[in-house]
Amino acid sequence: MKTKLTASLLLALAFSVGALSQNIATTRDAAINIEPDPPKIPRVDNSDVKRKRAYPMQPPTIPHKIDNYQVDLNANKCMSCHSRRQTPDSQAPMVSVTHYMDRDGNFLADISSRRYFCNQCHVVQLDVKPQLNNEFVDIDELLRSARD
Repeated sequence: MKTKLTASLLLALAFSVGALSQNIATTRDAAINIEPDPPKIPRVDNSDVKRKRAYPMQPPTIPHKIDNYQVDLNANKCMSCHSRRQTPDSQAPMVSVTHYMDRDGNFLADISSRRYFCNQCHVVQLDVKPQLNNEFVDIDELLRSARD
């Protein structure tokens, strides 16, 4: 009796999972069992114009190409323009002062090892249309609508 009950419950569960999976929304342009052609690699927006940030602590995006930039234990090509010593000559924005602090809040002469690998947080700006509409509402906008 227990075996039949368990088997019928498992069978019912299997059918319900199958039925639920028919209406899964995805960002793919094809069914899950079809391998679509890969999208073209997007063009890098190399305009050197900084984009507006979507939220307060968002890392800025990189407004130029970084192909062949070496960022590893031996070298960090980004710092050849963005370090505190190089910005007067390069006219590039200096990395945030927080990048020169250790985890205890002490200021360092060089960039912190915790912030050394720039492309962990910063990404190149690409000329692409977002896959999904962004419904993020900035805190200033929320406060403004609350006052109105």
